[in-house]
Amino acid sequence: MAMTLEQIRQAGLEALRKRLGRAGTIRFLQQFQTGGGDYAAGRRAWVDRTTRADLRAAATPKRTKKK
Repeated sequence: MAMTLEQIRQAGLEALRKRLGRAGTIRFLQQFQTGGGDYAAGRRAWVDRTTRADLRAAATPKRTKKK
């Protein structure tokens, strides 16, 4: 019989807890918190306001003068 999504989630959490312990499981899960907002809209806004000169300046390594 196939496992439900809830059963898979519970089995996964139990496997993490057994292998990593409680603190390790929490630290692992904290890496995967979902963000908020609309990524596509934010990306589009960034692209619309970024010029080629901005990209060129960001790609050019910063050089420091030797004294």
